Amino acid sequence: MAVKIRLARRGRKAHAMYDIVVADVRSPRDGRFIEKLGNYNPNTNPATIVLNEESALKWVMDGAQPTDTTRAILSYKGVMMKKHLQVGVNKGAITQKVADKKYAEWLKDKDAKVQAKLDGLSKEEATAAKARMDAETKVKEARTEAIQKKAADAIAAVEAEEAAKVAAEVPVVEEAPTEEAAPAADVKEEEAPAAEAKEEAPATAAEVKEEAPKAETKEEAPATEEAPKEEEK
Repeated sequence: MAVKIRLARRGRKAHAMYDIVVADVRSPRDGRFIEKLGNYNPNTNPATIVLNEESALKWVMDGAQPTDTTRAILSYKGVMMKKHLQVGVNKGAITQKVADKKYAEWLKDKDAKVQAKLDGLSKEEATAAKARMDAETKVKEARTEAIQKKAADAIAAVEAEEAAKVAAEVPVVEEAPTEEAAPAADVKEEEAPAAEAKEEAPATAAEVKEEAPKAETKEEAPATEEAPKEEEK
């Protein structure tokens, strides 16, 4: 019986997850399987893989053929590397101790690469998060500035409207007393000459009275003196 190591789909639409199974080649993709070796979730970064490495190595050594995707998964988890070293041990090319040492070195190098990738992703995520925060901060600042400007414009409009109202009312209030005060000033100015006239009138009459007798006296005096002289002659 031909056996394959393949993926069996499960999970909801657009968010698929897969089981890593050993199944008969004649079984449908999501049909019956012989053994479940683990699961694979490609929705995370990096992808999440849970695998029973010993069972997977046993099936691979027994001749189970993995599909392209499952072969990549097995290589990533080191199963194919173990198979290669175990074949060398079985043929006598290397000892088990050397095979274990090489596998440990490979695993260490693999873990370093995985950690470097995780660090890079963390750095990228931190950079992206900072960029998002900066963008959000700029948007908030722009929004705050717009709100403040709108409020300032509204206050300026209200102040301008109030100033216009005051400017329209002030001339009316100032003109009323000015028109009433003007006649009062004219009356005072007109009354002043009248008062002066009243004061000057008696003085003129007194002078006339005083001057009139003097004039008559001067005119009559010579006439009185000349009359006797003519008679004497």
